[in-house]
Amino acid sequence: MLKKKYPIGYDLKPTEIEKGTNWISLLLKNIGSSTLQSLEIQEHSVDTYNLQTFGTFYGLGSNHCLKEFKPDEEIKLDFKINALGSADVYVTIRGLNDEKYFWWESSRMNLHVSDEKARIDRLLVLSNPYAAIGNPLSAEAVVKGLKENGGLKLEFWVESPSRTDEKQATIDILALPVGKEVSYTFEFTPKETGLYTISAYLYDGWRRIGYKTETIYAQKP
Repeated sequence: MLKKKYPIGYDLKPTEIEKGTNWISLLLKNIGSSTLQSLEIQEHSVDTYNLQTFGTFYGLGSNHCLKEFKPDEEIKLDFKINALGSADVYVTIRGLNDEKYFWWESSRMNLHVSDEKARIDRLLVLSNPYAAIGNPLSAEAVVKGLKENGGLKLEFWVESPSRTDEKQATIDILALPVGKEVSYTFEFTPKETGLYTISAYLYDGWRRIGYKTETIYAQKP
């Protein structure tokens, strides 16, 4: 079933891939009432360390160009990717709609590398929208087991408003039940006013197989 964001319907297949080189197909449908023209269509990786997208020809990046796209018309575009690990991707389109310039961007879509043992499903900062300086905060990462596993490691990092990024906790995950979610938490105390970035990194040995980030603003109580 196509996802829809006017004036485009879209889908990406397959979403489960192998480590290394893969080809994925992007299905687009014009669900609007006008012909779109001079389109430049790109696929982007949110995590370029884990996944890179190359398009169909060497040296041309991830671009596809389309002269016109009529109402109810469907097209399929192929992209070549290289995957070290799972990552989110999204699609952008720019061109003309009724002879007026427009920009369109899809929601994020996950490409999952099939041999990964686990993933971080969520990272939550357990606080009100604003945190008080001097009051401890808790952050929680929810990790889901995907395959028989062992030797996983979860790290929590916090970047302060003064741009200092420090590791706060390391958790060794000896065994994670397959198909189950387990929550891991740590605490830190904001010491200055401003925006904090909290990051969780999941490792299988030396290889990073997942990460999530969240932000929170701290101010004087």
